[in-house]
Amino acid sequence: MLKKILVANRGEIAVRIIRTCRELGLSTVAVYSEPDRDALHVRFADEAFALGGRTAAESYLNSDAILDLMERSGADGVHPGYGFLSENAEFAQAVIDRGVVFVGPPPGAIATMGDKISARRAAEDADVPVLPGGAGALSSVAELVGFGESHGWPVAVKAAFGGGGRGMKVVASAGEASAAMESARREAVAYFGRPELYAERFLTRPRHIEMQVLADTYGNVVWLGERDCSVQRRHQKLIEESPAPDFPDHVRRAMGEAGVRLARACSYVGVGTVEFLYQDEEFYFLEMNTRLQVEHPVTELVTGLDLVEWQLRVAGGGALGFGQADVRSTGHAIEVRVNAEDPAGGRFAPSPGTLTAFVSPTGPGVRVDAGYVAGDAVSPFYDNLVAKVVVWAQDRDRARRRMVRALGETEIAGVATTIPAQVAIVEHPDFVAARHSTNWVDHELDLSPLDSAGPTSSDQPGGVPQELPELTAEIGGQRFALKLWTSDPRGLAASLGLTPAPAADAGTKRADWRSRRGVPSVTTWSHAGATRDSGSARERPAARDAQQVRHSPGRILAPMHGTVVRMLVEVGDRVSEHEEICVIEAMKMESVVAADVAGSVTEILVSPGETVDSGRLIAVISE
Repeated sequence: MLKKILVANRGEIAVRIIRTCRELGLSTVAVYSEPDRDALHVRFADEAFALGGRTAAESYLNSDAILDLMERSGADGVHPGYGFLSENAEFAQAVIDRGVVFVGPPPGAIATMGDKISARRAAEDADVPVLPGGAGALSSVAELVGFGESHGWPVAVKAAFGGGGRGMKVVASAGEASAAMESARREAVAYFGRPELYAERFLTRPRHIEMQVLADTYGNVVWLGERDCSVQRRHQKLIEESPAPDFPDHVRRAMGEAGVRLARACSYVGVGTVEFLYQDEEFYFLEMNTRLQVEHPVTELVTGLDLVEWQLRVAGGGALGFGQADVRSTGHAIEVRVNAEDPAGGRFAPSPGTLTAFVSPTGPGVRVDAGYVAGDAVSPFYDNLVAKVVVWAQDRDRARRRMVRALGETEIAGVATTIPAQVAIVEHPDFVAARHSTNWVDHELDLSPLDSAGPTSSDQPGGVPQELPELTAEIGGQRFALKLWTSDPRGLAASLGLTPAPAADAGTKRADWRSRRGVPSVTTWSHAGATRDSGSARERPAARDAQQVRHSPGRILAPMHGTVVRMLVEVGDRVSEHEEICVIEAMKMESVVAADVAGSVTEILVSPGETVDSGRLIAVISE
């Protein structure tokens, strides 16, 4: 049995994994980037090691650094969570080669399913229905146009080594083919490090149904029911539920059996998800995610199984001990992803910042998986998922109404969130009647009446008093926690550059040396708290606003903190009003910045690859 797990991830999924490890008596090791030095997953773990770096490429995608920390920590297992290195076959093999257990499928299965072209071939060999698509990677725009003319428009261009909607573009006509391929290839390289693309028939109003499969090393494979993930914007999931509504039982069984056949065909082990598109009682293989899914909690709530526990048990050599006939699904579960995005007008603009308030909903049938608490910062460098609100009830309508209640109880300040849009979706007649599709949010749902759900007045510096923060020290790159409580809080706070909050009685100073799983720490207690002053490391981005360039027509400003992906114009170019100027990526989302006047581009002040703050002057257009 495994004893010590390094969690090669961050945010809510790292916290989720650590919780199950704690219940199983396993010790945990967290890794963290510079922005995540005080993140919740770091505070939860038994040990924590610094990766260094700010961006994902410098930290959570730095496989060499993670492998080094794996060996230094003495971990005998690595859980990759989802995203980052979770579907990287080379990383999985490197872990195994060092005598450590990779909590996931064999590298061969990851490689087969990670390449969408070989995954299609594997599905065909396993007699799993697939959408009409190209036989290999696209070699030219002409080839894409030929595919569209042959199979009909629209068609989808997808990253061959991608997933989760990244590197996917819908092409409506031959005239859009060149730009779509260029954009898809840029995203494919940025997110997956590979430029290969392939073409596939695009269904106009499909639903996204996925099957959860579980396999052990002894040849036992079962499917654990389906999830409907059709509520999406920009091919990214917003809401998931299980079981799928208005879904025939005979199709459910056929889809589940198809998922099992595919898992067997690629010698799969562990938890995996086979995704399908469903339309007119026909289903087609989309892709297989060789990892834990973001939406796994809805399956856990209806089956009563802890999927992380089963990942760990199977990775440790355990057998399932049950068969398909033993799998039961009870009631209905719905999950809402609470993202740091402003849905005003249906734009879903990234909204990084510090959570000055975060109150989770409670009550019967409510579960919250979060990677943050009040006072934590949602970094622009990573995914913007703040929390997942999940509910269970006896049937779908009661679960839906319970979700509305839970979202109404959720209080978040400091960043804008998707909650207003989620409420509008869950209450919409199309969702109630299960008439939605994967294209519904983007092309049919009108979210333009939504107002900004931006930072509230409590987002101002000093608006939410906090206790004296935990101090940290790094020794050889390993993080140690140090808490100081004193009978002279004002004196201590002053020496640390902190502003104390009003104190209760000072209490009695005492020291308590202890060891937490071999990690020494010292704790001295009293009843006083403190808040950092406006010059602290937790300073809100709003405090820098005065330093930003004031907007006026023709002065094109960055709408958010992010990275310039590409400049679409050069100095001297003539542009029209609303013409696209550049592409900025933030929180794993691309946003196009457009001209607000017609004229000539007289200055360009940024370059591709450069990180810019919100309000940074990008270009100047003279009328």
